[in-house]
Amino acid sequence: MVSKTCTFVLVLYLLTLLKRLETKHDTHHSHPHHNHSQSSVSNNRLNQAYIALQAWKKVIYSDPTNYTSNWVGSSVCSYRGIYCGPAINDNSTTVVSGIDLNHLDLAGFLPDEIGLLSDLALFHINSNRFCGILPLTMSNLTLLYELDLSNNRFVGGFPSVVLSLPSLKYLDLRYNEFEGSVPSDLFNNNSLDAIFVNNNRFTSVIPSNLGMSTASVVVFANNKFGGCLPPSIANFANSIEELLLINTSLTGCLPVEVGYLYKLRVLDVSYNKLVGQIPYSIAGLAHLEQLNLAHNMMSGEVGDGICVLPNLANFTLSYNFFCEEQGICQNLTSRGVVFDDRRNCLPGKPLQRSNKACDAVLEHPVECEEFHCHHS
Repeated sequence: MVSKTCTFVLVLYLLTLLKRLETKHDTHHSHPHHNHSQSSVSNNRLNQAYIALQAWKKVIYSDPTNYTSNWVGSSVCSYRGIYCGPAINDNSTTVVSGIDLNHLDLAGFLPDEIGLLSDLALFHINSNRFCGILPLTMSNLTLLYELDLSNNRFVGGFPSVVLSLPSLKYLDLRYNEFEGSVPSDLFNNNSLDAIFVNNNRFTSVIPSNLGMSTASVVVFANNKFGGCLPPSIANFANSIEELLLINTSLTGCLPVEVGYLYKLRVLDVSYNKLVGQIPYSIAGLAHLEQLNLAHNMMSGEVGDGICVLPNLANFTLSYNFFCEEQGICQNLTSRGVVFDDRRNCLPGKPLQRSNKACDAVLEHPVECEEFHCHHS
């Protein structure tokens, strides 16, 4: 784990980098930034960056906007999308500290030489057409703080190389073609704060050590994990604020331990195969703003303990088999809450399921206390 001192220095470094990004002139697209060129007088780290970027340019096979056309010569700090700053361990040495090639429709792959960019703190290449697998040499990017590979065409198993990056806080693998299981080591990592693995081809089950992570945001949506949400999720209590498990083939009941996640603001488990009742413990989530249980097979009562939560703004329970709403839940919109209870089994409410459909489920209630799940 990165020490507090190192983390503080790294944050200062990132703030300096972001300041550079904010003050960068639009004219950067039309001519080199001479101040950068002056500061990028040859040093070994910039030479390594030059080798890496030239190797990468050779395998960018499509660049519709000619964005990388000025990747010429050794002054890498003047390249479009490349940002330089002082080295974290030597203020007098200029290094390539950030790459931002988002939304450029570039096509190609990441060469092994990417590992030469050992001073990178930010690597953003979302919304392109990069493909293939991540090179193992990325393990050299020990200062990397944010890695955004989302909305590309990367393939293969989970890119375990990212687990070797000690400074990584933000990991975004969304909208790619990764497949297979998600390694349990992802949740033994105590440096990651945000984990986005949604919209891939991951399978197997959600690892039983899910709650061992200290991340504040975890998004698993639109994969085929299956299995139950493990009780160990209770270990997330001191960190998790947003948990999105939409369309992940979850089965079983929502565990009571979900209600222990006292910092939780967003919980979305819609489009799964969950059964049973809403855990009473959710009524203790005072920070909860959005709760989405839609498109499951849950049943029983909707307790008013949830409906009176002080920060609740959006509560969706449509397309289930709930049969009763208590107290204020019967008119939750009067509190200004966006509320959707369509297609349930609620007497007197419009747009509900047929009696036949309701009876088929409600005649066989699920007792969550007796429901057993097997975890990986």
